[in-house]
Amino acid sequence: MWGLCKGSGSKPYQTVVDIADATGPAYKCSCPSRKFPCKHALGLLLLWAGEDGAVPLGQAPDWAEQWTRGRKQRAEEKRTASTAGSASGDPEAARRRAERRAERITAGAAELEQRLADLLRGGLAAAEREGYGLWEETAARMVDAQAPGLAARVRELGAIPSSGPGWPVRLLEECALLHLLDQGWLRREDLPDGLAATVRSRIGLPGSPDGPPVRDRWLVLAQYDTSDSRLTTRRIWLHGEASGRTPLLLSYGAAGRAPELTLPVGLAVEAEVSAYPGAGQLRAALGEQFTPPAPASTRPPGISPAEAAARYGRALRDDPWLDSFPVTLGRVVPTPADDTWQLADAYGDLALPLTPAARSRPGLWRLIALSGGAPVTVFGECGHRGFTPLTAWPEETGEAVALC
Repeated sequence: MWGLCKGSGSKPYQTVVDIADATGPAYKCSCPSRKFPCKHALGLLLLWAGEDGAVPLGQAPDWAEQWTRGRKQRAEEKRTASTAGSASGDPEAARRRAERRAERITAGAAELEQRLADLLRGGLAAAEREGYGLWEETAARMVDAQAPGLAARVRELGAIPSSGPGWPVRLLEECALLHLLDQGWLRREDLPDGLAATVRSRIGLPGSPDGPPVRDRWLVLAQYDTSDSRLTTRRIWLHGEASGRTPLLLSYGAAGRAPELTLPVGLAVEAEVSAYPGAGQLRAALGEQFTPPAPASTRPPGISPAEAAARYGRALRDDPWLDSFPVTLGRVVPTPADDTWQLADAYGDLALPLTPAARSRPGLWRLIALSGGAPVTVFGECGHRGFTPLTAWPEETGEAVALC
């Protein structure tokens, strides 16, 4: 988008905004403002977001085209330089580094197996007596072994003892999953390629998208952030109108800073998406965008609560460590049940309970208000702890309502 904004001088300010940029909106204005974006760029965005036709279609002027071409050229030069730098590296040195890291991870996994065996031999009550220090020390050892995935799971174990009724069962379940991941790494040579890639990803080894780019019109289903003391992680769920796929985009920011990638919920963008390796892995990378995000009236087809649970079960065959799976529930009604809430099938007896985290979010009350006792379509994550609603649509035609 571009425009001329009258200022205090004799010449109007030239303002241009690129909202189709892969890293987020980009701005340029000839005004002397030190704020970025300036008020002229924000005003242009407000016009575009207002009434239809407020920013009509037209041929971009030379000064806007020149800025856009320059951005694309610099981005291409950066990608070329990055590719050349990777290609010029010593492949033998990279292989040796990968082997050394694999050896450290193997040693860490073997040590963790011994820790788990000692815990079971001494009884789970010992975990309650030892406190969190036992797990923090073990997690630090996994960090030294360059296995951040194992370290994160070990830290989660430390929060389970004394966490309420039934904590020994939950601790045993998580120890079993951690043992399974350990054994998957130690026997990775015997695994199918897809499952071996999933194990490497769960251990914490970096990967890169290797699937062929899929061009589609992608509806933005949900976007939400999770944070810890070191990192902010942004999760964006998409739905391909033609492919029917539901990929996950991940973006990261340092602690206290929001990730760069942002896509408004309810809008659609035509772009290419490439999948990461691994059986059952839904993570993908956003490639070239061909259109800016625009309003969309489509929504993914809904399924019943029974089919949602079945899909999560099938997904566990490819990834046993999967906490949840994205599904869209059609014609469900939020209803109270004892001391919790659930999404009940409007034409059946089955229902999915909401996760404890979902019950404590303000989005639950937005969902209840949107429903008003009538069926709604809800997108969210279905897992062994329940269902977490992320976006909802009223039964009749209506815009998406973000719940997170």
